Amino acid sequence: MAFADLGIIAAIIGGFSLRANLPHSAVDLLGSFATIFFMTQLFCGIFVVAALIFRAVYRKFHKPREFSPARRRALKWGLFYPVTALAVSLYGNKIERMETVDNFFEIPIRKLPPELNGFKIAQISDVHLGAYFSLERLEKLLQRIADAKPDILAITGDIFDSVPINDAAIKIVDSFCDKFKHGIFYCHGNHEHFRGISHIEAELAKTKIHWLVNQSAHVTSNLYILGVDYPPTAPIMKSGGRGELDERFYRQKKDFLEKSLVGVPYGATCILLAHHPEFIDDGAAKNIPLTLTGHTHGMQIFGLHWLNIFKYTRGMTKIDDSFGYVHAGNGSWFPFRLGCSPEIAYFTLKNSAGD
Repeated sequence: MAFADLGIIAAIIGGFSLRANLPHSAVDLLGSFATIFFMTQLFCGIFVVAALIFRAVYRKFHKPREFSPARRRALKWGLFYPVTALAVSLYGNKIERMETVDNFFEIPIRKLPPELNGFKIAQISDVHLGAYFSLERLEKLLQRIADAKPDILAITGDIFDSVPINDAAIKIVDSFCDKFKHGIFYCHGNHEHFRGISHIEAELAKTKIHWLVNQSAHVTSNLYILGVDYPPTAPIMKSGGRGELDERFYRQKKDFLEKSLVGVPYGATCILLAHHPEFIDDGAAKNIPLTLTGHTHGMQIFGLHWLNIFKYTRGMTKIDDSFGYVHAGNGSWFPFRLGCSPEIAYFTLKNSAGD
């Protein structure tokens, strides 16, 4: 890889790491330029390699023809690769990462009380407020969800991620609490811990936001929302099940969930909010019908969620009668999405067939 490419990658990573300490406009400009430049080279390389493979396979089964000057015109198609690569990169940076999609799911639950049949939950996650997601976009996102009239809004962490605007962001979220029948429920992500968790919690305490740190909140009827913190022992990628660090992570997850269940009546319908997706396993172990998580951003680029970097990377997982969902995120690690649009996920609780 050329030194220029290494510099571009450094600019992307550096822009993300320093985005809370630099003007948002500067970080957005730097990050977008670096991302478009790097992704154009990457996709151009992919297209060229694919073309060479196709050519080799074609020639294996077809005899080469005599040289003709007309074949020189084929060189014009060489522009196809960089132009198409640039178009894809601009689309991922300027269009898809800005276009939020709505995804709808029905969650069948055994012995769901009749009054909870049709109860609707909206979820957002990983907004990462700052250079790549403004306060104005946050307000528009919340209004869009409020207009859909879900019963509650669940936010699964990594939203308050820029010290200069966190206080204003908390006030915006708080201003929408009354627009949802049963309010807004929130759990911390790892980035809240990076951005002054004590101050964030002090500001949350002044609001109507139900912020849950290893505790529960009674919503209505026998419905309880559980919220767990982000475990400080969590591995960067998926846990491997070996070693003391993994064991500490497993114990901490279990302990956080146990604390959140304190005071919840036996037989209550529980929804678990967690930032780390491996809480899906813990929720299933406790027969919690739905666990909502985030953290992975769905890897932001199609296909990458198959790389097995996280145990659960994107979308719905079913374990026995329990469902777990990994949200694709609303913000970005770097300003690019392709085949993985930011989303608002809606979950409607339904009586399981036969109950």
